[in-house]
Amino acid sequence: MIETHGLTHISLSVADPEASLAFYAALFGVKEYHREEGCIQALGPGEHDVLVFERRPDPGVRGGIHHFGFRLVSPADAERAAREAERAGGRVLRRGEHCPGEPYLYVADPDGYEIEIWYEPPA
Repeated sequence: MIETHGLTHISLSVADPEASLAFYAALFGVKEYHREEGCIQALGPGEHDVLVFERRPDPGVRGGIHHFGFRLVSPADAERAAREAERAGGRVLRRGEHCPGEPYLYVADPDGYEIEIWYEPPA
């Protein structure tokens, strides 16, 4: 086994890198840290997280990835996450509880990528 910082980035094929940056900044507070022609990289929300928004001809094509997720700090933030996702230009697809006190919601970003936002208590 090798030691790592965990999964550090995901690169998304998007129609408009600026629009994607605006969505993820509004919803999760990511911050731009690198830019080149047709590509913007953003840091956050975790210390080592990087989201890459790359303009490509196949935006929103999942290629076998069903969804990716962000874990909430508090279960009380689930409703606010739903409102913020819609305000940022996303759509709430479905919501519920995995079990009592552990809410989740799935949202689609502007390109249609599915994001799970959920709460799970610390182990």
